[in-house]
Amino acid sequence: MKRSFFLILLSAISSLGIAQSKNPTSKPNIIIINMDDMGYGDTEPYGMTGVNTPHFNQIAEEGMRLTNFNAGQAICTASRAALLTGCYPNRIGMSGVLLPGAKHALNPNEETIASLLKKNGYKTANYGKWHLGNELPYWPTNYGFDEFFGIPYSHDVWPIDYDGYSKVTDAKDMRSSFPPLPLINNTTIIDTIENIKDASKLTTLFTEKAIGFIQKNKKNPFFLYLTHPLPHAPLAVSDKFKGKSDLGLFGDVIMELDWSIGEIISTLDKEGLANNTVLIVTSDNGPWLVFGDNAGSSGGFREGKSTTWEGGTRVPFLIRWPGKIKNGTVNSSLMTNMDLLPTIARNYWRIVTKKPN
Repeated sequence: MKRSFFLILLSAISSLGIAQSKNPTSKPNIIIINMDDMGYGDTEPYGMTGVNTPHFNQIAEEGMRLTNFNAGQAICTASRAALLTGCYPNRIGMSGVLLPGAKHALNPNEETIASLLKKNGYKTANYGKWHLGNELPYWPTNYGFDEFFGIPYSHDVWPIDYDGYSKVTDAKDMRSSFPPLPLINNTTIIDTIENIKDASKLTTLFTEKAIGFIQKNKKNPFFLYLTHPLPHAPLAVSDKFKGKSDLGLFGDVIMELDWSIGEIISTLDKEGLANNTVLIVTSDNGPWLVFGDNAGSSGGFREGKSTTWEGGTRVPFLIRWPGKIKNGTVNSSLMTNMDLLPTIARNYWRIVTKKPN
């Protein structure tokens, strides 16, 4: 299908910005599920074999699959800045990746999807990995999110060795200087992720938080930004999915992420919200190929994360809005995650300034 994705998504959020609406639920909810290091070829809609991904499949079958969607940059911090602000990350000083000790963060004065929608009456939340600022005041609640529950950066940014349990003691290894990985509730550190066993709980924990947010805000328009830390290495999976796939630990992780999507879809259905919710699933960049069997697939494109080859930037993108986006469509238009905010902003600005279409 050659119809412009920009126009499709613009249609999907066509009621945004109607500040005087008497029926707030006429504004569509927006959910963006942003995976970490999930490659173009890591799910069945994009060619994965050996692991069933029925809920990724469901979104593709009930919505649209983009085949030429790209991250703004092939690494975590920069890509997330691009998605949330609609800006080239280098222009706003967010190239590369933030590590502990970084002296900069995303400028709180930057408009984000969350701040834009919050001004327009939406409830907003981020559950999962942030990676746009390591310390207060540079956590999500200062960028338009009403709620945050998650970790400030990747779950390999900790003083733990590759076995997932041993402390790194070699002073020449920069991990030895990393602080414990904090778990944050809004602006308060409530716990630490001590080892890979603790990390194995994150997919379920963030999914449960997301479900609770949907249920709590079912009578209000909401923006949910669910940012799973996986399948970024080191791989971690809950006991309920361990050993369940034919592709080892990586396959188990993909199965659990697919389960998470299924839980979100099921909640939308149970609460009667599916037809009024734009559901997007994508990834921040390509797979971290140096981890071999513990990394994913770029789907045949060259290289992966941290490179400017296509395997580093081209990522999966699925979007569903029942009744608004035709089932099973495929769009090959060139798009990037920077296009999400301006698509929303264009429609918002047109309405609040009363400009003609």
